Order: sequence, then structure tokens, then C-alpha cells
Amino acid sequence: MDHLEENGFAPTGEDMFMGLLVRFKLDNGVPRRMVSCHTALIDGYVIEGHVPARDIRRLLSERPDAVGLAVPGMPNGSPGMGPEEDREACDVFLIRNDGGWEVFSSYGEL
Repeated sequence: MDHLEENGFAPTGEDMFMGLLVRFKLDNGVPRRMVSCHTALIDGYVIEGHVPARDIRRLLSERPDAVGLAVPGMPNGSPGMGPEEDREACDVFLIRNDGGWEVFSSYGEL
């Protein structure tokens, strides 16, 4: 949430019990293979995991017909997961409405 605030978003948070959180993710179209630790809703899209603010802005600008974005797991160096200089390679995935996904952007190791 700090990363989002630092980049001009105004996130709000709610703690949920694990079972309710998983149900929330699935009910909002996040495929099991795309699940991460945090889930957000913004302007009709789901943001799953530690998605960089620049990708959220791109999503909102391009407005693809999709569920949203996901960074599965918690890759080191992604927003909120340690310093960027320790970043491991990861992809941001666009979750399609049919339950599939495709690479939306990629971040290599530093």
C-alpha cells in the first residue's frame, strides 16, 4: 500500500480471514495459479499481488477487456518486497476474462 500511496493512489485496506480472502479472489476472477498475498479492486479491475504502480496506470490507460493484473507469489524486489537492487525476475500477467493469462510486462533481475 505504501508503494501505491507513493505513486498517487489512495488505497484502503481490510484484513480478511484466509478462507474469505481466497473466496474473494476466486469470486473476482483470479485463477488459482495467479494467487498472491494481496488483492485490490480498482475501476473494474482486480490487482493481485505486488503489481508495480506503472503497470496499474497502463492498465487503466489502455482499458483492455480483462479481469486485471497479477504478480503470483511474492517476488523479491517487487513493490513492498525488499529493495529493488535485490530484484529477481518476474512477470506481471494480464488475467483474461476466459480465465487464461498472458504476460503484460516483465522485470528482469538487476
